[in-house]
Amino acid sequence: EVENLVKTYGDTRAVDGVSFAVEPGEIFGIVGPNGAGKTTIVESVEGLRHPDVGRIRVLGLDPIADRYEITERLGVQLQESRLQDKIRVNEALELYASFYRQPADWRDLLDRLGLGAKETARYADLSGGQKQRLAVALALVGSPEVAILDELTTGLDPQARRDTWETIEEIKRSGVTVVLVTHFMEEADRLCDRIMVIDHGRISAIDTPAGLISRIGSEQRLRFRPSEPLADELLLELPDVVSVEHDGPQTVVTGTGNVVHAVTSLLAQRRIIAQDLRIEQASLEDAYLALTNDELVETGSEVR
Repeated sequence: EVENLVKTYGDTRAVDGVSFAVEPGEIFGIVGPNGAGKTTIVESVEGLRHPDVGRIRVLGLDPIADRYEITERLGVQLQESRLQDKIRVNEALELYASFYRQPADWRDLLDRLGLGAKETARYADLSGGQKQRLAVALALVGSPEVAILDELTTGLDPQARRDTWETIEEIKRSGVTVVLVTHFMEEADRLCDRIMVIDHGRISAIDTPAGLISRIGSEQRLRFRPSEPLADELLLELPDVVSVEHDGPQTVVTGTGNVVHAVTSLLAQRRIIAQDLRIEQASLEDAYLALTNDELVETGSEVR
């Protein structure tokens, strides 16, 4: 639970009156542009930064006053971290496991994160993606009740990223609450139950991925290259069509409701083939761009 969090660096107010609550067992995403205040928020929750103003509670504990108990129950993967070059993967995990009363099986974590073959490798010999996965393993080795993961899959190849997503979904199923800071909208859409959008140190919205998408409307776009010329007026006469534009040889039809069926039926009637047909719907990325470009005003989102 975060209430009225304010953090200032010199003349810059990095976080400006942020309040939100994360529910037990959910994956709560935090997204926003670079410099929006995301890392300052999570580092305040972790107890690594002292807020100028505000109240923070993690599992009912104060991250500063109850630091010892918090470190037993909170797992953290920092945005940037590194180990000594000569330490081996198994040595690092054994060391970190020794800090906790009930650590996880670190060998199982290695296997789940695709690092089983690197158990005895030195840190300096790991790739960037492997170092990132090791940081995740170190965050989870204490069997935390809450895990905060900052830029979880940065530097990972697509397969490693999806393997890591599956691991996070397993963690959630085991009852761990996850706070996930990410720049990847696909990652946020797949993993998060709710997402908080931060811009210029303030909350733009808190909602489910579907809820954020619904804020920018339910319009659909059809892109196709007609096999024969087609007058725009014929398309605009269809009741579900909002606009018709052209992108080079492509016709772009925007509409609502049954616009896909209406357009394809018209084309069939006129025996026109829709070549390279693509159907585009609003995505979480569209919603994010709107919310972080002042195109959408916060109205009634669940901000606590």
